[in-house]
Amino acid sequence: MTGTWKIKKEVAEEMCEIGRRLYARGYAAGNDGNISYRLADDSVLCTPTQICKGFMCPDDLCTVDMEGNQITGKRKRTSEVFLHLEIFKADPSAKSVVHCHPPHATAFGVARVDIPSCILPEVEVFLGIVPRAEYETPGGKSFAETVKPFIGKANTVVLSNHGTVSWGPSVEKAYWHTEILDAYCRILLLSNQIGHVERLSGTKVNELLDLKERFGVGIDPRRAGSGQLCVNTEFGEGAACSTAADPIDDPPNEQDGLVQRITDQVLEELHRR
Repeated sequence: MTGTWKIKKEVAEEMCEIGRRLYARGYAAGNDGNISYRLADDSVLCTPTQICKGFMCPDDLCTVDMEGNQITGKRKRTSEVFLHLEIFKADPSAKSVVHCHPPHATAFGVARVDIPSCILPEVEVFLGIVPRAEYETPGGKSFAETVKPFIGKANTVVLSNHGTVSWGPSVEKAYWHTEILDAYCRILLLSNQIGHVERLSGTKVNELLDLKERFGVGIDPRRAGSGQLCVNTEFGEGAACSTAADPIDDPPNEQDGLVQRITDQVLEELHRR
C-alpha cells in the first residue's frame, strides 16, 4: 500500500509540474486544459475543473473510474475527462493524456487546416501524421468520440476550433508531443510568411521513419500502408515572393497608359534634338 501511495504521489507531482509548463508556455490560459494519468486498469488520476494548471498542488487532483465516476478528490473532476478515457480505453499503451490550447497549433484547428507533413525531421520521427478531429461541444460523449478514428494511428490530434490532445507512455512525453507540435506550427506559419514551404522527398522521409524505428519510438502507421506518406502538400505553395526575375504582372490601367504616352513623347522629342 505504501509503494502504491508513493507512485501516486510522484505522478501527482509530475502532473503539477507539467501544468506549470503548460501555463508558462501559454498553452493553458485561465483554467484551460487538463492532464490525466492511468494509475491502474480501473482508475485514472486527473486534474479538476475550474483550476489554473499553473498553480496546482497534488492535493487538488482527483481520481475517476473508467466510466468517469469520481472516486477521490476534494475538487470536482474535469468534465473533459471522457476525452482522456476514450484514449485510455482504445490504446493500452497510453499512460498519460494532455489536453490544452497551444496557440499556433490551435490556429490550424480554428482555420480547419490540416497539419502538413514531410517538412521537419523531428515531427516525422516523434509525431508522424497529426490528424484533425471534427468539432463537437466539449465535455460530452460526442466530443470524446471525435478522436476515436485516430487512436492507434497517431499520438497527437488537433481538435477543430478547440485545441489539441496528445498522449504517451508518461506525463512528460505526452506533454512533449504538444510542445513539438506547437513549435512546428509556429515554424510553418513563419515559413509561409517568408513565402514558401519546401518539402522533404519521399526517400528522405522514409529514412526518417527508419530512424524512428531505430530510436524505439515505434513503427509509423504509414509503414503499414494505413495512409499516404505526406498530407496537405498544398500548404505554403503559390505564396512565393516576387523578384526582379519573376515580376507580378498587374493589368494596365488608364493612368499607367497616360504616363507611358507622355514618356514616349518626351523621349521622341529628345531624340529629335
